[in-house]
Amino acid sequence: MVRVYGDGLSGNCYKVKLLMALLDIEHQWTHVDILSGETKSDDFARLNANRKIPVLQLDSGEILTESNAILNYLAEGTSFSPDSSLARARVLEWQFFEQYSHEPFIAVARYIKRYLGLPEERRADYEAKQVGGHKALAVMEQKLADAEYLVGEAPTIADISLYAYTHVAHEGGFDLAPYASIRAWIARIEALPGYVAMASSGS
Repeated sequence: MVRVYGDGLSGNCYKVKLLMALLDIEHQWTHVDILSGETKSDDFARLNANRKIPVLQLDSGEILTESNAILNYLAEGTSFSPDSSLARARVLEWQFFEQYSHEPFIAVARYIKRYLGLPEERRADYEAKQVGGHKALAVMEQKLADAEYLVGEAPTIADISLYAYTHVAHEGGFDLAPYASIRAWIARIEALPGYVAMASSGS
């Protein structure tokens, strides 16, 4: 049985949890508390030298890191990974967008506000993330105004990647009320058979 090392409140870990639920993949979940510094231990470094979660450990003992790489591995041969090479490239296009244009703003703002409690010394950083976050949301809104999903006519791991932090963007100060198409897309993801919500605690 595969094992996932992760924190249930992390959007990157939740991506993996959600896809596994949608695909009904049996797995063991090992909670890693990032706030207490568990990823900084030597034991964890043997799993991932980059000391980040999530980490996927296969039956063979092989280790796979980086959330979107894990999604691509788990989705191979399923409906969440398109058949055509161009469509798969479109999926990667959105996953790179998520890591470089979306997460650095929305996820970081959420971390500062929810995990750190918006300390005064981080307020300027938090406020600076708002512009970039809304820019990313506007890109998604434009796409979803004309499509039910980000790639093709069915959900793919592109949607899973972007859903994770988008649906909790309000926790980083991003009001989704102006983004009607994103809100409708969120509702479609949450209606998928097997859907599981993000944990209310880290485990």
